Amino acid sequence: MKVHALVADFETAQAAVAAGATVVQLRLKAPTSEVVARGAGFAELGVTFIVNDDVNAAIALGADGVHLGQSDAGAAQARASGLLLGRSVGTVEEALAADADYLGAGPVWETPSKADAEPAIGLDGLREICAAVDIPVVAIGGIDAANAADCIVAGAAGVATIRAATDPGVRRAVDAALGER
Repeated sequence: MKVHALVADFETAQAAVAAGATVVQLRLKAPTSEVVARGAGFAELGVTFIVNDDVNAAIALGADGVHLGQSDAGAAQARASGLLLGRSVGTVEEALAADADYLGAGPVWETPSKADAEPAIGLDGLREICAAVDIPVVAIGGIDAANAADCIVAGAAGVATIRAATDPGVRRAVDAALGER
């Protein structure tokens, strides 16, 4: 759970793993057939493999899990298929109501990667969510090597990043902060 690299292609996934990602999440808004075609090889990267939003693609690709947003369907199918289930949350109430194995909490900071993101929750919001639940929380939204440790100190088990997915500094910052907790 330390570093989730959200990627759209195999080459970036490989670079992210080389930089220390422990989870690779294929985030691609496309029909299932295209997600499956573009996800070839991800399951062999040697890290946890998650598919964003598409339970059928996750099953077809032999992924370890699926990450679903608040309004995404498929949680029951994911559970029935034995997939690790992640859910996006932005409030304590959403976190407490989520049926999930881990939570993606945020956005912690404003992010250019998701135009329709909710308002930033900040480190205080992240801290409240982490304190409210007994499952791992992964911070997302505006995360990079300069602020990843702050998320860990706030209680997150890890961080998720798009822009900094291939920056080894993110993993170093997370490892250092986990060592201090």
